[in-house]
Amino acid sequence: MKKIILTGDRPTGKLHIGHYVGSLKERVRMQNEDEYEQFYVMVADAQALTDNYDNINKVRSNISEVALDYMAVGLDPQKVTMFIQSEIPELTEFTFYYMNLVTLARLQRNPTVKAEIKQKNFDNSIPVGFLCYPISQTSDITAFNANYVPVGEDQLPMLEQAREIVRTFNHLYKTDILVEPQAVIPSNKSCLRLPGIDGKAKMSKSLGNTIYLGDEPDVLREKIKMMYTDPNHIKVSDPGNIKGNVVFTYLDAFSNEEHFKKYLPDYANLDELKAHYKRGGLGDVKIKNFLFEVLNETLTPIREKRKVLEQDKEEIMHILFKGSDKARAVASEKLKKLKSAMGINYREV
Repeated sequence: MKKIILTGDRPTGKLHIGHYVGSLKERVRMQNEDEYEQFYVMVADAQALTDNYDNINKVRSNISEVALDYMAVGLDPQKVTMFIQSEIPELTEFTFYYMNLVTLARLQRNPTVKAEIKQKNFDNSIPVGFLCYPISQTSDITAFNANYVPVGEDQLPMLEQAREIVRTFNHLYKTDILVEPQAVIPSNKSCLRLPGIDGKAKMSKSLGNTIYLGDEPDVLREKIKMMYTDPNHIKVSDPGNIKGNVVFTYLDAFSNEEHFKKYLPDYANLDELKAHYKRGGLGDVKIKNFLFEVLNETLTPIREKRKVLEQDKEEIMHILFKGSDKARAVASEKLKKLKSAMGINYREV
């Protein structure tokens, strides 16, 4: 079976380096391998509205920004179908049918949903649309027959719930038209969930602890200066702790031996740098300066390409509309098959 890939992001802000190592980099690799039948990349504006329903302009203005980031990192609209979620109304109908297959209790147990509810302080005022996020995501995946979904580690519970819905539907309606999706996650464990620069568990636009793909060098340097390290590593001579030290987590995710040859030739690799830090005699300023060089080298081509692309945002939207038309045709055909399997294709009987 050839790969059909679907992935996407909510347009609630520009994308950051957590997105890059957690999913974007993997998407570009899969695109360039050219071993897939279809590759869909979705700007999930409808899902973004579930907790931004009172701030439509925030979502609307970031649709082109997310698409810019996609293309800046190397996603090619000639190879992948980029589309806007709300341009595919069939997805809403998929969601409506799947809602009957999931209990409220199961949705509330979803670890990703629980974590997001806590982060957003919803308490007992959870929007129904937000609680149904896993069902909506299942609709996105199954409408395009996707069997591979590049995601960050925090989205794994969502994929598991999607598989549950697929199994329930196929069993209930005695069909095999829905395919269970597989998650594609980074092999580098440090990339699974990149912490914020403040040391919190997750880099998040809403927490303001991010490094954006388009950050200029001076902004990048200032953010790295503020990074959480080891609070007990007060003097350069003090032994330092690697665990929970954001700078080293980022170096795990981004650095390689070529970076050491270029920017820190006193060390052959990251293991030597870590060993020195742990025994003492290595200051935070030095490792932060090294991290700046590593990240700046990674982000410079992305940043420069983004500047060129953003000169014509009208063309960016044209690409998204063209992709949406193509995606809608696929989702429409799949919906017909779904309704036929359910026995609600009344006009065709």
